[in-house]
Amino acid sequence: MLHNKQVRVLILNDMEKLERALFRLDQGFELQFRLGATLQGKNVTVYTNYPVQGEIFDRHKFQALTWVNPTGKEDDSDKFCALDLQIAGSYQYYFGYGNEEKNGGGYIVVNPVLRVGVDNHILPLDCIAIQTYLAKCLGPLDEWLDRLRVAKESGYNMIHFTPLQTLGLSRSCYSLADQLELNPDFSPSRKKYTWTEVGNLVEKLKKEWEMLCITDVVYNHTAANSKWIREHPECGYNLVNSPHLKPAWVLDRAIWHLTCDLAEDKYVDRGLPALIQSDRHLNAIRSVLWQDVFPRIKLWEFFQVDVEKAVAQFRTLLQSGSKVDKSKLKGKQLRIIQDPNYRRYGNTVDMNSALALFIPHGNSPSAVEECCNWFRNRLQEINEERYKDMQYHQEQAANCIVGNVVYERLADHGPKLGPVTKKHPLVTRYFTFPFNETTLEQELQLMHQPDKACHFLAHNGWVMADDPLRNFAEPGSNVYLRRELICWGDSVKLRYGNKPEDCPYLWAHMKKYTEITAKHFSGMRLDNCHSTPLHVAEYMLDTARTLRPDLYVVAELFTGSEDLDNIFVTRLGISSLIREAMSAGDSHEEGRLVYRFGGEPVGAFVQPSLRPLVPGIAHAMFLDVTHDNECPIQLRSAYDSLPSSAIVSMACCATGSTRGYDEFVPHQISVVTEERLYSKWNPQATPAVAGEVNLQSGIIAGKLALNRLHQELAAKGFIQVYVDQVDEDIVAVTRHCPSTHQSVVAVCRTAFRNPKTSHYSDDVPPMFIPGKIEEIVLEARTVERPAGRYKKNEKSINGLPEYTVEIKEHIQLNESKIVKQAKVTSKGRSEFVQEIAFEHLTPGSVIVFRVSLDPKAQEIVAALRNLLIQFSRHYESGSAADDEAAAILRMPLTSIMSKLTLADMNVLLFRCDAEEQEDGGGCYSIPSWMALKYGGLQGTKWTGVISVTEDVRPVSQIVGKWFQAMFSYLKHIPRYLIPCYFDAILVGVYTTALDVTFKKMSSFVQNGSTFVKLLALGSVQMCGVGRFPALPPLSPALKDVPYRPNNVTKEKEQCCVSLAAGLPHFSSGIFRCWGRDTFIALRGLMLVVGRHLEARNIILAFAGTLRHGLIPNLLGQGICARFNCRDAVWWWLQCIQDYCTIVPSGTDILTCPVSRMYPTDDSSPQPAGVMDQPLHDFIQEAMQRHMQGIEFRERNAGPQIDQNMRDEGFNIQAKVNPDTGFVYGGNRFNCGTWMDKMGESDRARNKGMPATPRDGSAVEIVGLSKSAVRWLAELHKQGLYPYAGVTIHRDGTQLSVTYEDWDRKIQDNFEKMFYVSHDPMDPNEKHADLVHKRGIYKDSFGASSPWCDYQLRPNFPITMVVAPELFTVEKAWEALEIVEKKLLGPLGMKTLDPDDMVYCGDYDNALDNDNYNVARGFNYHQGPEWLWPVGYFLRAKLYFARKMGKDTYDKTVYLVKNVLSRHYVHLERSPWKGLPELTNANGQHCPFSCESQAWSIASLLEVLHDL
Repeated sequence: MLHNKQVRVLILNDMEKLERALFRLDQGFELQFRLGATLQGKNVTVYTNYPVQGEIFDRHKFQALTWVNPTGKEDDSDKFCALDLQIAGSYQYYFGYGNEEKNGGGYIVVNPVLRVGVDNHILPLDCIAIQTYLAKCLGPLDEWLDRLRVAKESGYNMIHFTPLQTLGLSRSCYSLADQLELNPDFSPSRKKYTWTEVGNLVEKLKKEWEMLCITDVVYNHTAANSKWIREHPECGYNLVNSPHLKPAWVLDRAIWHLTCDLAEDKYVDRGLPALIQSDRHLNAIRSVLWQDVFPRIKLWEFFQVDVEKAVAQFRTLLQSGSKVDKSKLKGKQLRIIQDPNYRRYGNTVDMNSALALFIPHGNSPSAVEECCNWFRNRLQEINEERYKDMQYHQEQAANCIVGNVVYERLADHGPKLGPVTKKHPLVTRYFTFPFNETTLEQELQLMHQPDKACHFLAHNGWVMADDPLRNFAEPGSNVYLRRELICWGDSVKLRYGNKPEDCPYLWAHMKKYTEITAKHFSGMRLDNCHSTPLHVAEYMLDTARTLRPDLYVVAELFTGSEDLDNIFVTRLGISSLIREAMSAGDSHEEGRLVYRFGGEPVGAFVQPSLRPLVPGIAHAMFLDVTHDNECPIQLRSAYDSLPSSAIVSMACCATGSTRGYDEFVPHQISVVTEERLYSKWNPQATPAVAGEVNLQSGIIAGKLALNRLHQELAAKGFIQVYVDQVDEDIVAVTRHCPSTHQSVVAVCRTAFRNPKTSHYSDDVPPMFIPGKIEEIVLEARTVERPAGRYKKNEKSINGLPEYTVEIKEHIQLNESKIVKQAKVTSKGRSEFVQEIAFEHLTPGSVIVFRVSLDPKAQEIVAALRNLLIQFSRHYESGSAADDEAAAILRMPLTSIMSKLTLADMNVLLFRCDAEEQEDGGGCYSIPSWMALKYGGLQGTKWTGVISVTEDVRPVSQIVGKWFQAMFSYLKHIPRYLIPCYFDAILVGVYTTALDVTFKKMSSFVQNGSTFVKLLALGSVQMCGVGRFPALPPLSPALKDVPYRPNNVTKEKEQCCVSLAAGLPHFSSGIFRCWGRDTFIALRGLMLVVGRHLEARNIILAFAGTLRHGLIPNLLGQGICARFNCRDAVWWWLQCIQDYCTIVPSGTDILTCPVSRMYPTDDSSPQPAGVMDQPLHDFIQEAMQRHMQGIEFRERNAGPQIDQNMRDEGFNIQAKVNPDTGFVYGGNRFNCGTWMDKMGESDRARNKGMPATPRDGSAVEIVGLSKSAVRWLAELHKQGLYPYAGVTIHRDGTQLSVTYEDWDRKIQDNFEKMFYVSHDPMDPNEKHADLVHKRGIYKDSFGASSPWCDYQLRPNFPITMVVAPELFTVEKAWEALEIVEKKLLGPLGMKTLDPDDMVYCGDYDNALDNDNYNVARGFNYHQGPEWLWPVGYFLRAKLYFARKMGKDTYDKTVYLVKNVLSRHYVHLERSPWKGLPELTNANGQHCPFSCESQAWSIASLLEVLHDL
């Protein structure tokens, strides 16, 4: 939202190091750090060096941020720590947990706020239009305003000065003799200006001209003639502090002497004259180097060993009986130690390694001498290797020398220096030599004299394709030796070391330099930034920002990699990176750069104020040409200056140029050799007079208009960009304002080729511009004029007088000389397109249109924006009320939606394809892509793509009318705007629907975290009302039952919400409702979220189907029910207990009337109301029938109800063991618990055999029954349940068992029978030979296959949750630890111990082979990782962790959060917005699983509720 605080969220992930990612933010933004899935549940601390309020920034001082959890402690999905960003600069963050302090980190860059004018108003970075001036060409300071006025009158708002300091002997703008002194050239005779006068001028420009000034800082080098470097040679790389450079210095001196010899024609007889003109001469250079120079200086000797000296030392050690010190051995090679002083033959040998490698056969003199000979031979081999290494280096040096000669003397694009002289040597010298020249041999002796050698300083330069993070002058680099440096012979490279203490004078000197610059200038350009040591630049910029917090930092990087660029940008807090249009080889590339360097696409979706922080690219300062590059007129043509400038000016970033470009100066204004002055501003100047310019000079008039336009577009929010390559020369750039929908379209015909010498077509393609052209902002052409030919002036920098710009501004189409005609080609409901035909769009021409929506579209968009304000105040600008808006739109959508039920929300938000088809529809399908997962808004929200359609099926009539009224506006707006407004409507409706949905839920959801809310949407997703009732009818006597008219009969019918088991497979028809699935999910998806009435109805509807003391598994509306599971009735009873506990006055449900569908086991289905009983009677019947013993055969047994089951499997049995109180039942041919896979493969012979019969007493059923009898006993004591126990008949005798007795029996026997003791002699263990894991609880007791009892499965944690009193705390904890280690997967729980012989973690129901254990998905519950048991495992862990003490509990909470975080990530990323039924091994996707399963979502909601 426009008026809300902008918040960006950075998700932290374990071991994610983002030092090369660029995160840019504006001041006033809030940055939130949140935990990603890999960190949730861990005790993470985030550190940052962003200063605490009131403190000064210290790069090395970090403080921990405080975590905020706005919704409490149930999970980490909303937990964050934040920075309120109010200070510009670069800031580092890192995070860690446990013993690791740094598990990841990165940098953020906060943009400066620039201010100009008397009122100190803000100059946005994208408004910047900068012009570069070579300071030395400005003349005396009192003449500057006349020369700088050219920038003001040309529309620039920022000036970049090259350094203003005293220059070195070379007069290069970047070779500074004294960084602290103002250039004396700026002071006229008898007057000396200081930095104060410069500061006053800069302030005047800022206040009166509204122009900011920046200047360069040069940290890499100083002029070779700097007085201070002679006094402090330690500040450079010399032969004393950098002795590794000695070989390179020797070579450099040898090449200098070669220069002297060449200048004196001493090599003419060798075919090498002073004037080098041919390849023959180049070959002669190589010959002289290899035959004379290299052999003479013998550079290899600096890297070799004195063999005889080393052998003598080794012999002495052998003779004295010296032993090897094994603790100091490093590897198995003979170690040569480089001489730190780099003397010839100065290298030594590690004698410890020599003694280890060369061992004499005995102690005799001959044995010792033989060993010494071996040693000598090896040293000679090593010396030979070093010789070959040097040959390799010398070969590269020769190549580089010859390459340099080719460029400087032979290449057409080079300076063509002419004969070799001392002024123009063969190659630039690499080192200073401040002494009188003598012979080479005499000079080489000086390097052994420290007082002399310290003044042989290495020059600076740059190395092509080098690693910018490596200092090429440090040890380990051979750049100087191999002559790879492109050297600046006027400058000395500075040696800072790693910290100020390493070179105190240099750091202090440069700090003062920085302070002077920051005091007087609004910004700095970091010269040669890519080879400035990062730690030095950081230190200096920190100093500068102390004086000027909103320092604007600009740099030009030549790293060759955006990745490496980002290191400099993030570490230094660079505000803008210089980019250059001259780097483009054609107009297509120039247009691409405009698109690359800023803005968002036209018609982009509106972004929320709170959104993820994503890496970006550096803010660009896009220049048509930089001051140190070649002149565009020479490389392209004069005609291209205007259109290329126009293309640059249309970029949504800072733009600019260099002085001379706008005046058609036809050559590069050299930073080294140029000594003339810039022309002054004179409105009355004539083209023929050099030294003065005005609007008629060059393209200045055009640049003024373009700069004004550039600043207007940025200031007024034209942030969207579209670049159209009309043809090979014509580029059209559109800037669009998303609030007013006004566009500015610049059509530029470039002239990369000179139109005088190259052919350009007269056929210019027409332009089709959507909208109404309000005006031509400007049209301009480069034209010739009779002003004489160019002649280079000796005093002033002058341009081509024969060219100027013909320009008109703010004219109508009919006044244009470039537009031939304009007509409306399409004026449909949503199309208003003007076709523009051109007649004089010649090369070098520019025309800029201001385009608005047509009046009707403007009116409609304004009305639409007004209606969207209810979703975001962003839409206030450009909005207007629509007096004729449909009545439905005058109501806030929130109030409309508040009338919807959560069942209505199921239709509005969800409903998968099967559910939609049941109503005669289906989900939308995107052509050539995919079908959406849902027919509701969730389907469109995930894809972000959908076509506008009139057939928006209303959830209810009122919402449907609202949609139709809103979408009617989209029919009358331009096509390019439809996606963003369609998205705005959908997002608005979706977020409103979510808000209303959550307000209809419990306080747990309303006040819950994002994760809680996402899970709670599972309730809306799964709970709905289909076209046909899924539940059997409730008693007519029951109150608050929803009704609707039947679609066919029009009679009133019940329309209760039912709960789907899973999507998409169990969502509709007969397979929608299952007893077991419903009641495992009901607590989480209905009770916890506050859907109490609907939960009641489901409980009572299933109660009405009770038969044989069981409720059905497959419900089939009760009529087609199958009563073939033993556990569903116990989950039903658990839900009734939960209902009574959670719902206010929940025990009222016990007396609610229930209509019996089956008054007797054998009766036919009865209509509702025929026989009503209170719910507590159904509960009692279920309990009584179990104690009596349930035995029956399923109705219609056979293939008609189950084509796979064997005949014996249809026999159902469920009883209670009178001794233990355990419920037991089933047989080996059926599967009555949730692990219910029946074999289906004839081929593998598993058909009709359950994979997991779990007959006997399944552990979770024992737990659920224990929970039930305990609860009923308590209810009876409270007078809320009329029965104290059950009464049965056995052997003709009536027996009564109280619930208290039943409860006690289970309590007394559970651990005896279920716990697998560590004691191998445990008397309670009947099958000790089958035990393979101890300290766990059995999966069942009394199975027909006894080994099944001992399988480790995830079922006993269910019992721990519903009946924790059955467990000894320590035993329970140990068992849970084993489960965690063996069964816990990324998302689910392994359904079988991976150590089990039949474990198989991947489920493939389509596979039919000979393998009994896997064919046709037989391993459904034999390893695949199911999600819903995770919830019970975590709840059990939490319960028993509390009993184990605070430390254990805290660790468990972290475990729980960490496990849940993976589900959170899955939930966010899933197009189904759900959690799957199961996964394959290690969390891999299973294609046969439901993509969203009710009990998977429910069980995790219960965990969060417990937390």
